[in-house]
Amino acid sequence: MSRLTEALAGKYTLDGAHSQIGFTARHAMVTKVRGAFNEFEGTATIAENVADSSVSVVIQAASIDTRQEQRDAHLRSDDFLSAETFPTITFVSTSVSQEGEVFEITGDLTIKDVTKSLTIPFEYQGQATDPFGNQRVGFEGSVVISRKDYGITWNAAIETGGVLVSDKVTLEFEISAIKG
Repeated sequence: MSRLTEALAGKYTLDGAHSQIGFTARHAMVTKVRGAFNEFEGTATIAENVADSSVSVVIQAASIDTRQEQRDAHLRSDDFLSAETFPTITFVSTSVSQEGEVFEITGDLTIKDVTKSLTIPFEYQGQATDPFGNQRVGFEGSVVISRKDYGITWNAAIETGGVLVSDKVTLEFEISAIKG
């Protein structure tokens, strides 16, 4: 037990209005495309014994948003997320550890009915009581995944060599959660 987990102990709900689950992928080998999922929900329990902590998140695949409707429609299609067939992306923790103010959350990420274990380091950003009396806690984290590991293999060759969409995708999390 650490002083931090003792101070944070409790059940939390992700605040979708003040959190972001985003991603970055390289496009045409020269730039990055950023996007986010606009609809998700999740819960977390921070236990005094950090090993007893847990996290669960459900993302609506069709809520993908890169600020370009034609690209978003392609990402929802069977070439990428197959959002009609697989409407949710899920993450369920299997273990939690802590080193200082960094929480390592290992869990099962499921995309398109393919489940892989991964570890996401989350850095504690602070705790505050908002003007409405809600106790909030903030965390930020990121992890790189291979989209091919999840059966997302569509691509196109480009004239100068290389491919249109990188295999590596960085998932980025900016989380505000409310205790209670």
